[in-house]
Amino acid sequence: MISEAQFQKELALIISNAIREDVGDGDHSSLACIPQETQGKAKLLVKDEGIIAGIEFAKKVFHYVDENLIIETLIEDGSRVKYGDIAFYVEGSSQSILKSERLVLNAMQRMSAIATKTRSFMDLLEGTKTKILDTRKTTPGIRALEKWAVKIGGGENHRFALYDMIMLKDNHIDFAGGITKAIAKTNAYLKNTGRDLKIIVEARTLAEIEEILQSDGVYRILIDNFNYEDTRKAVALIGDKCLTESSGGINENTLRAYADCGVDFISSGALTHSVYNMDLSLKAV
Repeated sequence: MISEAQFQKELALIISNAIREDVGDGDHSSLACIPQETQGKAKLLVKDEGIIAGIEFAKKVFHYVDENLIIETLIEDGSRVKYGDIAFYVEGSSQSILKSERLVLNAMQRMSAIATKTRSFMDLLEGTKTKILDTRKTTPGIRALEKWAVKIGGGENHRFALYDMIMLKDNHIDFAGGITKAIAKTNAYLKNTGRDLKIIVEARTLAEIEEILQSDGVYRILIDNFNYEDTRKAVALIGDKCLTESSGGINENTLRAYADCGVDFISSGALTHSVYNMDLSLKAV
């Protein structure tokens, strides 16, 4: 997984690029009608229900635009909210508040939607040992925000990108000439380059799981697109030799049944690619 320093660097890049995209050479709407010295106050108004996320990110945005802005937090990230709740107040330069507004709302609306969906998945897993993972099926450019939202919702992060974990999927295996060759080449690569990366290997059949178990160094086996019966067989076959992960179109209707098969993890791209933004507004007070 990426370090905290790398994660903070990703957030800084997201903010600087988003402000560049949105503000350009100036917020001319505000510059045209609001004097520079004007001070104001605004509230983040919740107009929906779910899990709020992105408040700490909003603080970073406000302080990037204007370090003198003052934020009064009323609700913390990860809290359940309802229509009419006020998450925070921001006070200071009216121009700065307006310059920050759209990025704050865009980020918080999407992060809150992801956190809400993740929490609903977590609720379905209650009483099992299974943990929910996100994937790399994220919006280009804002992966750090979306994975942060998953954690706020109670889920866990899978690898962040291609560089922090090795995942041998079907195409890697086929291009490498088979499972055994792919794992052997990977172990040699890690030794030769001095990298310490966990290895996950995807299995498409029970026979492939048996082959994977003949090699050393595998951290987790991805049991991909198996039915319930074969998933149970796979978990029994793997035992405590390595961790297990189910994936492949698993949704709210099938999540619990796969967890009951005994897998350690379930990964779901739907956490980040199939959500509807939470309705939030930033209103002057």
